[in-house]
Amino acid sequence: MRQRLGRLGFYLLVAVILIYAVFPFYYAIVTSLKTGTDLFRVDYFPFSLSWENYASLFQHQPFARNILNSIAVAVAVVALSLLLGVTAAFALGRIHFRGRGLLLFTILSVSMFPQVAVLSGMFELIRALDIYNNLLALVFSYMIFTLPFTVWVLTTFMRDLPVELEEAAIMDGASPWVIVTRVFMPLMWPALVATGLLAFIQAWNEFLFALTFTLTEEQRTVPVAIALLSGGSQYELPWGNIMAASVTVTAPVVGLVLIFQRRIVSGLTAGALKG
Repeated sequence: MRQRLGRLGFYLLVAVILIYAVFPFYYAIVTSLKTGTDLFRVDYFPFSLSWENYASLFQHQPFARNILNSIAVAVAVVALSLLLGVTAAFALGRIHFRGRGLLLFTILSVSMFPQVAVLSGMFELIRALDIYNNLLALVFSYMIFTLPFTVWVLTTFMRDLPVELEEAAIMDGASPWVIVTRVFMPLMWPALVATGLLAFIQAWNEFLFALTFTLTEEQRTVPVAIALLSGGSQYELPWGNIMAASVTVTAPVVGLVLIFQRRIVSGLTAGALKG
C-alpha cells in the first residue's frame, strides 16, 4: 500500500511539473489562433481556429528574414563552438602540461560573468572591428557564453575515452588531427549533440547582444523582432502576432529537443558516469 501511494505521489508530482512547464506554451498556441476581442477572453481550448495572426506576421514585417538571420547565426555559433571546443578539449583532456587545471577553470569562469558586465567592452571591440549591425557581431559575441560550456563538457568526455585507442592510432602514424577527427569524434557524438544543441538554443534565444549590436530590421534576430513588434498606435500591442511569433520560433527548438533528448542526457552525464 505504501509503495502504491509513493508511486501515485511520484506521478502526481511529474504531472504538476509537466503542466507547469508546458501550459505557457500551450496557452500561447491557443491565443495565437484568436483574433479581435477573443484575444482578451480566457479560453483553455481553441473553440475557433484562425490563422490570421500567422499570415499577418509574415506580411507586414520581415519576420522571415529575422528567422533566417537567427538560423544563420545559431548554425555558425554551433559550428565554431564545436570546432574550437573539440580541438581545445583534445589539448586539455589528453595532453598533460602545467597549469591545465587552472586554464580549464579560467575558461569556465568566463561564462560566470553576466552579459551586462561585458556589454560595454564588447561594444567597443565590435566597433573597432567594424562589424556593428552585422551578423558577424552576433556570432563573435555569442561565442563568449557558448564556447566555455562546450569546452568544459567536451573536455570531460574526451578525458574518459580509452587511452588504448589513442596509442594504437599513434603507432599507426596518425597525426593529432587524424586522431581527433577519425578516432575520437565518432565516439563523441552524444556529447557533440548535447553541447551543439544547447549552444544552438542559447544563440537562438539570446536577446541583449542582439538588441545592442544590430540596428536595422534586416539584421535583427527573432527575439529582438518579437520584442519590437508594434500595433497601429504607439500604445497598441498586437498580442495575436506576438503569440504567433513566439509559437513559430519555439516549435522548432521543442522539436529538436524531443528528437535528440536521449543523446542530450547521455552526452551531459557521460563524464559523470564513467568516473
